[in-house]
Amino acid sequence: MAAKKTRVTVWGEFRHEKKNETVKKIYPDGMHNVIAAGLRKAGFDVKTATLDEAEHGLTEKVLADTDVLTWWGHVAHGDVQDAIVDRVQKHVVERGMGLLVLHSGHMSKIFRRLMGTSGNLKWREANELSRIWVVNPAHPIAAGLGEYFELPQEEMYGEYFDIPHPEDLVFISWFEGGDIFRSGCCWRRGKGRVFYFQPGHETYPIYHDPNIQRVLANACNWAAFSGTDIINQCTHSAKPLSPIKAKK
Repeated sequence: MAAKKTRVTVWGEFRHEKKNETVKKIYPDGMHNVIAAGLRKAGFDVKTATLDEAEHGLTEKVLADTDVLTWWGHVAHGDVQDAIVDRVQKHVVERGMGLLVLHSGHMSKIFRRLMGTSGNLKWREANELSRIWVVNPAHPIAAGLGEYFELPQEEMYGEYFDIPHPEDLVFISWFEGGDIFRSGCCWRRGKGRVFYFQPGHETYPIYHDPNIQRVLANACNWAAFSGTDIINQCTHSAKPLSPIKAKK
């Protein structure tokens, strides 16, 4: 019997691609479809959803059939309905759905909700070389990568990045302007795994890059792990597991 494929839903805001000619040339069918194509090539069962669909494409059924959700947003974080954020949070925390938050998704409602922090950082929209250093080569998300890889063009994100201390730090990025950034961070929230990955500015072909596609595939495999087998639900126990007798 063939192994069941990991089910990934790629969520994208899909606003820049409709209005910005530079972005449209790089991603004529949307960033979400390029991300999805790379994950399909890696062997995942992939569907997409976008902001302007009913319920942002994230119905209860869609999420119930999702092992890992990827999230890219930028100019319309405020347009995401709180009820959908509640729904996504529940699937991450209570069911163990994995969540990959990409680039400017650090300011999304769902990321800030799960982190409990502002998500603020320093940024500079400039055409800079970015060198992504692998600082945890034993981590599954770093599988198949070298000591570092480079993106010839990327928007600078810099410290201080207002996030909880990562449970695992996989990547640190250096930018030619001199800034550094914790660009690949892992957490567990309830039963779910969360990964934040910085590269992904819309005016550069980041998601066409083979190394980026490898990281996203590795991250989906990592985040698909469900903690249901090691984290018990909070339930009332009427009786102790075994009686404790006082010593005479």
